[in-house]
Amino acid sequence: MNRTIKKVAVLGSGVMGSRIACHFANIGVQVLLLDIAPKELLPAEEAKGLTLDNPAVRNRIVNGALQAAVAANPSPLYRKADVSRIKTGNFDDNLKDIAGCDWTIEVVVERLDIKKSLFERVEQFRKPGTLISSNTSGIPIHLMTEGRSDDFKKHFCGTHFFNPPRYLKLLEIIPTPDTDPAIVDFLMHYGDLYLGKTTVLAKDTPAFIANRVGVFAILDVLQVMTKLGLTVEEVDKLTGPVIGHAKSATFRTSDVVGLDTLMNVANGLAQGLPNDEAKDVFQLPDFLKKMGENKWLGDKTGQGFYKKVKGEGGKSEIQALDLNTLEYKPGAKVKFATLEATKPIEKLADRFKVLAAGKDKAGDFYRQTFAGLFAYVSNRIPEITDSLYKIDDALRAGFGWELGPFETWDALGVQKGLEIAQAEGKTVAPWVEEMLAAGHTTFYKVSEQGVKQFYDLDSKAYKAIPGVENFIILDNLRSTGKVIWKNSGASVLDLGDGIINVEFHSKMNALGSDVIQGLLKGVELAEKDFRGMVVGNDGPNFSAGANLGLVYMFALDQEYDELNMMIAQFQQAMMRMRYSSIPVVSAPHGLTLGGGCELNLHADRVVAAAETYMGLVEFGVGLIPGGGGTKEMTLRTAAKYEEGEPEFNLLRNTFMTVSTAKVSTSAAEAFDLGFMRRGDEIVVNSNRVLAQAKAAAIELAEDGYTQPVQKTNIKVHGKGALGMFMTGVSAMREGRYISDHDVKIANKLAYIMCGGDLSSPTEVSEQYLLDLEREAFLSLTGERKTLERIQSILTTGKPLRN
Repeated sequence: MNRTIKKVAVLGSGVMGSRIACHFANIGVQVLLLDIAPKELLPAEEAKGLTLDNPAVRNRIVNGALQAAVAANPSPLYRKADVSRIKTGNFDDNLKDIAGCDWTIEVVVERLDIKKSLFERVEQFRKPGTLISSNTSGIPIHLMTEGRSDDFKKHFCGTHFFNPPRYLKLLEIIPTPDTDPAIVDFLMHYGDLYLGKTTVLAKDTPAFIANRVGVFAILDVLQVMTKLGLTVEEVDKLTGPVIGHAKSATFRTSDVVGLDTLMNVANGLAQGLPNDEAKDVFQLPDFLKKMGENKWLGDKTGQGFYKKVKGEGGKSEIQALDLNTLEYKPGAKVKFATLEATKPIEKLADRFKVLAAGKDKAGDFYRQTFAGLFAYVSNRIPEITDSLYKIDDALRAGFGWELGPFETWDALGVQKGLEIAQAEGKTVAPWVEEMLAAGHTTFYKVSEQGVKQFYDLDSKAYKAIPGVENFIILDNLRSTGKVIWKNSGASVLDLGDGIINVEFHSKMNALGSDVIQGLLKGVELAEKDFRGMVVGNDGPNFSAGANLGLVYMFALDQEYDELNMMIAQFQQAMMRMRYSSIPVVSAPHGLTLGGGCELNLHADRVVAAAETYMGLVEFGVGLIPGGGGTKEMTLRTAAKYEEGEPEFNLLRNTFMTVSTAKVSTSAAEAFDLGFMRRGDEIVVNSNRVLAQAKAAAIELAEDGYTQPVQKTNIKVHGKGALGMFMTGVSAMREGRYISDHDVKIANKLAYIMCGGDLSSPTEVSEQYLLDLEREAFLSLTGERKTLERIQSILTTGKPLRN
């Protein structure tokens, strides 16, 4: 379909509307954000002599909502400046302006009469042929178009974003019987490629897919919890990271989202699903009803399942609600033998058999909740969707599960999951037993070509998941024998088309000696038999940085020769990668810190996920970037000197970025901080990053990539700039903004970036700066204050200020 989206109208500026507007602004789309005009003046407006006709008053609601969104943390914007793409207005004065929009999205209050009334007004101004959609989370989509024109109906669809739209990847597309299939195809494609969403086609059933299954799972947990006599803290321990769910688990998540939201969805499902076999699950337990009556709705009211109180000495502590007495009690340590048994098991999929086999109360909990979930999702096909993979996609993208229900079932074993469900008295849909009887023992499998397939109920055979051909999934490549080299911390895989990938699989993808060995091996193999290399992985984060534990151990034992060798090897690996005869493309996502950032600074091109949080954070642990990061930031700054801005200003900005350990809040901001540069790319959908990085490596190779030469003409300013920095650092210390140890680190950083105490501006080589960098890093590891900071990070995860 030859359709482009240049301007979008968002009708309704509440929490969802304002943030949907921000996300469209993130991707470069112009946005018209509208809401109602106030009916009454505020006292402050009356005091100023304003009237209801004043533009500032008429747009007060929409402007206030947008300002609140922009000020929110985490931010809905990639860059604060992106808000300039959003123009505000009100329904009375500006609804006519939607005539210039390519897509109008309604995000007003969840009442059918209000939505239908607004759509009647929209039709007066909307340009025929443009998209029109509703972001409702529960109202039947087909009811909204009653009385509308054929053109309106043809171009109308449900587009259910999840909050917050920037961070939660799910976008459910819900057509009506009148929706043009071409419109559905366009929205599925646009949501994936441009908005970075996992787009899931859903049927027009109550709560669609994610909320239908997700809310069932939460309420079923409440029932099992009550039956087994478990506490709030125990359930959160059982339903968090150990099963691949968010750290906030069940009850902390409910507090953040708001118990009123959970109860509203549950009540809606209880009323709208009279024939659901699990309808009793949607009946709210008495303790939840009482919490609603008490207005204990979570974070928004200051208390829910948890409550922050002042303890002894005025120190804050978190108390948990006792669901039997509805009184708050100090948090208690949670320990189960079953959970202890899973601690050595790093791979999530391998934990489920151990969890379901537990002989304690935790094992009972898992068997009962798995049984309820497996039975429920099996019976939702074909009611809410025709394909099981869509349920998994929706729960992963909308609720943050690492594995969806059917993927979890596969990990446990389909036959075993069926037996558990039957033992718990749950009725699994007949198609599951039919599938097993036909010799199909899994819901998913990977083809010989490395393509993930799902079991299709209609054909009773496996089919490729649509769209996965656009993704590179390293797990699938591993299962089809594409690993050509590996050690304990890294693997080299053949991506095809002459490109290899170096993947990290150390803890937090930290860069230790095994990962460095993997990078060097990757370059060696690529130069010999391939034409390009990608550095990327499928983990939650690209890399949390260098292996601090190793640094701490060597420094504590005063093994400075070993430490010096380790730093030198890291630097050499970065330079080997940078100056290889083949193009190297990095594919960062999530946390890309310290050494992870340094690696990206040395790639020929960076293809980053939009949600990439990149920074040189070594200063926070009492060090300076020692893997070539200080050298590279100095080099990049020097390359800008010919652009006309005063050189000292440019150098000062870079110094502040490194010395304050700034981390980008998005890949877009990484450009602003100098971690990414012209030619680097941002990919909004993180699932596409590896594929795009591979394409970039091919492009560089086919464009005639030639091996670069190390730079020997980097301009540094010597004593002139060094004096400026030391004076500024001294002033900061006198003002008590920094500590004595901070002064020491900052002066060493300045010494490197100025090229030492040279008497005049001079051109130096990369190796010259690397040597200064390594010497400074090594000297700082001998400082007691630095060791204390590293120890604090290793033991508490937080830097110590000293």
